[in-house]
Amino acid sequence: MSDARTDVPPGTATEPDLAPEPVARTLTGLVPGAAPDGRPRADAPLVAVTGVTGYVGGRLVPELLAAGYRVRALARHPERLRGRPWYDDVEVVAADAGEPEQIRAALDGVDVAYYLVHSLGSGRAFAQRDRHTAQVFARAVRDAGVGRVVYLGGLHPDGVELSPHLASRTEVGEILLASGVPTTVLRAAVVLGSGSASFEMMRYLTERLPAMTVPRWVSTRIQPIAVRDVLRYLVGSAAMPDDVSRAFDIGGPDVLTYRDMMQRYARIAGLPRRLIVSVPVLTPRLSSLWVSLVTPVPGGLARPLVESLVHEVVCDEHDIAAYVPDPPGGLVGFDRAVRLALARVQGASVATRWSSAAAPGAPSDPLPSDPDWAGGSLYVDERRARVDASPAALWRVVEAVGGERGWYSWALAWRVRGLLDRVAGGPGLRRGRRDPARLLLDDAVDFWRVEQLEPGRLLRLRAEMRLPGAAWLELRVEPADDDAAPDRPGAPGAPGAPGAPGARDDDGAWDPGTWRRPPVVFAQRALFHPHGLAGQLYWWAVYPFHGVVFGGMQRNIARAAARAERARSDGPAGPTGVTRGDG
Repeated sequence: MSDARTDVPPGTATEPDLAPEPVARTLTGLVPGAAPDGRPRADAPLVAVTGVTGYVGGRLVPELLAAGYRVRALARHPERLRGRPWYDDVEVVAADAGEPEQIRAALDGVDVAYYLVHSLGSGRAFAQRDRHTAQVFARAVRDAGVGRVVYLGGLHPDGVELSPHLASRTEVGEILLASGVPTTVLRAAVVLGSGSASFEMMRYLTERLPAMTVPRWVSTRIQPIAVRDVLRYLVGSAAMPDDVSRAFDIGGPDVLTYRDMMQRYARIAGLPRRLIVSVPVLTPRLSSLWVSLVTPVPGGLARPLVESLVHEVVCDEHDIAAYVPDPPGGLVGFDRAVRLALARVQGASVATRWSSAAAPGAPSDPLPSDPDWAGGSLYVDERRARVDASPAALWRVVEAVGGERGWYSWALAWRVRGLLDRVAGGPGLRRGRRDPARLLLDDAVDFWRVEQLEPGRLLRLRAEMRLPGAAWLELRVEPADDDAAPDRPGAPGAPGAPGAPGARDDDGAWDPGTWRRPPVVFAQRALFHPHGLAGQLYWWAVYPFHGVVFGGMQRNIARAAARAERARSDGPAGPTGVTRGDG
């Protein structure tokens, strides 16, 4: 491994385009391979993947499918996977990795199980939770007769006292290795990829601070690895021989300090060289607070990342190459990994993000309209407005709320609320969005999460901010027929009825005439279920501001939709009538 490497400068014709190819292309002979129709064969090995709502798990599933494996996706809330491009190609099973009976049943008939569960950033008891879940999983794979376990852990030095995060990841690997089932533990340091927490932390620190005082750990040596190579090792590990059960160090071709990484990022991004001065007074705790103020990564997640950077994390061996050979062009270097990640960000084609997993401690109460709602007080702020725009134009604005576009109302109030949430340990507004224009079920949107998504009709967001209760925000596109009850079967506004925004023709496609014709009604509803006296006091304290915040939001979204209607072109449109790019 070299300490430095100069990749091909961006824009040159000789630089290979890595984006469109699945990693299985360079694993021929090691993976089963897909059938002629592109799908896994009926007799292909069955792999179970935990952590599918997370950053790595969400990217691993399509790579396994491309490699020819049958995939069983395990999730506590499988309904949150709807909308994923691969949802119809996998078997989805409801299972909590920490519940013995559930996980044992979910692993029945599985050949290889991927363990991608950890409690990073979930509070002080994360190590205890990770230990319990790993022990449950280890017993379950042994009892179910699983042939191999694959786990992604953290790279760490030997013979030193590790940070709590790295110590926990190491312990989990040891628990799985002691399960009696052949286990592959892959140990990686900083993962470089669009949407990874490590990449976003480096990116925002570099872009937002032309000059900075930094802690001493910026001089610690690190061997980062591109997420593409992580996925390649994960996929290739499924085919390891039965007599191999051990940990492997994995890293890219470059060994750099964090200071080097920021300077090289600045060069690749076209930024001036950064002035970086290290000082000895910034402890990991202070550093994580500083990181949370400057970047979208909240303090609870930043702290374990920063604590891990205190250690020198460089590979001691490259034995993995004996079982998963290096690709023909070599592993992805730092510069190329950054360019590829930036291309994904700029092209709005980030597949998963560090915020893909639900925020630790986020409320999970049922919506008050659900059958299993426990009852109690419920406060509702409901508003409706007739908009001189087509359903297509209004939906385009609704689906793009949050992130860089903001919330179409009192910006200062939203910023203050986001800052207060960050101080309280919540995600705040800096978490942003995975994609600036399109949403998937379970996507994070600032301090909200998409709980229900009916394209063209309904966006329901559940609050993940710190609150003394549970909150939702619903944005609906409804027919502009004042005499019709939209939910009454057969009414002009009823789903599937003639003239409804969701009306479909005989082929099941959206009716483009209906979908493009003004006017439309924009219905907005905010719901709050208070918990105790604190929740009651919170509602009445913020109630006087609802007219400005929610009223302004509705008026400005309606105006934006009307402007979009006037500016809308007649270019190619997707199935909902909304023009979309290929990214």
